[in-house]
Amino acid sequence: MSTMQVEVVSNEQNIYSGEASFAVVPTLTGELGIYPRHEPIMSLVRPGVLRLTTAGSTEEILVAVSGGLLEVQPDKITVLADVAVRSEEMDQARAEEAKKAAEAKISQAGDKEALAKAEAALAAAIAQLKTLDYIRSQKNK
Repeated sequence: MSTMQVEVVSNEQNIYSGEASFAVVPTLTGELGIYPRHEPIMSLVRPGVLRLTTAGSTEEILVAVSGGLLEVQPDKITVLADVAVRSEEMDQARAEEAKKAAEAKISQAGDKEALAKAEAALAAAIAQLKTLDYIRSQKNK
């Protein structure tokens, strides 16, 4: 089975760097499934679940992304995410609290900068909640 190099990078750190045989990326036009040798494209990433399948494994690597940019080349995918968190580092209660706090900050934002920061925090919390929902739905199958 052929693979492609995948790099997922957030503003703070390198989240994932390795081989994958398939990737699903949430884009503004819907989820995009990518196999090796895909046509080159660029797309904006929306908040949601980035799913990676590695060769020889049935387990998916899950990353919550809050937005960003996707670049696809035939042998490499790069996701430059605003915020990205691996599923192992997520907690439902913490994500829900972060969502509530971000919503409160949006309603209290006094200027464009504060509003932008609050909206980014909200997108990150929503991405984590979507990822946790996806994990639960896969366990219930």
